[in-house]
This record gives sequence, C-alpha cells and structure tokens, in this order.
Amino acid sequence: MTTNTNTEEARRIDFAKTAPKAFKAVIALDAAARDGLDPALVELVQIRASQLNGCAYCLHMHTTDAAKAGESQERLHLVAVWREAKGFFTEKERAALALTEAVTLVAGGGVSQEVYAGAAAHFDEEELGKLLALTFAINTWNRIALSTAKAPGEE
Repeated sequence: MTTNTNTEEARRIDFAKTAPKAFKAVIALDAAARDGLDPALVELVQIRASQLNGCAYCLHMHTTDAAKAGESQERLHLVAVWREAKGFFTEKERAALALTEAVTLVAGGGVSQEVYAGAAAHFDEEELGKLLALTFAINTWNRIALSTAKAPGEE
C-alpha cells in the first residue's frame, strides 16, 4: 500500500472558470427555481439542505443572506431542529423543509407520499415544481462547493 506523505492538499479547481457552461447552467437553474417563490422560504430551504450536506460555504452564504433580508437570528438558529420548533415556522415552511430533507436525503428511501402530499397541500403545481428545482439546485451547489473545497467567506 502506498501512503501519500505530502501533507499539502491537492489544489482544487475553480469550477466557474474550468467549467463555465456547466456553472452558468446551474446559475440558470437556481434563478428559474427561485423565481416567484417567497425569498425567506428560499433561504430556509437552502440553509436546511446545506446543513444536511455539511456545506459550510453555502450555509455561511445563505444564513448571511437571510439575516440581511431580515430573517431573525432565532429562526436561523432553529432551522436544524425545525420539527421541534413548531411555533417558529409556518405549516407551509414546515412542509417545504420536510420536502427539502426528503429530496436531499433521497438515497435514504426516496420522497414518501406523505411528505409529497404535505408539500402539495401548501404549494400549487408550479410552486411545487420550483420548490423541487430549488432543492435540486442547492444540492448541486453544495456538491460543487464541497468537491472544490470552498471555504466560508471565499468569493
């Protein structure tokens, strides 16, 4: 077995520069997904997916953006435990967060009919499509950031 004795990490690519067409496609998906959705809900979805994926870069970005947009620190601190924080999130937000978790953790059993129906009860078909697309987009951003070792505060 060969052991790498080099303690330096391999230099990672700048995805935006090395794959500009793919990067622009993800930007377009993200923009199309959020168009018409409540901006506060968009941030909650992005925060929760980023928490689940362990993406510090995206979590820092979206909590900062949410705070600048007027989201309370109290709610931001409770996103990770939204199920237990019943009085802090609306039923619509709770349905969106449940769907976000199911899509983000899809390998764990898919998206149950119960979770999907819960979201469909609060979002019309167009909104539901955008919510799904938003979740696809943030999961893609998380994977880009994690794969290229983006750190919080980097541009």
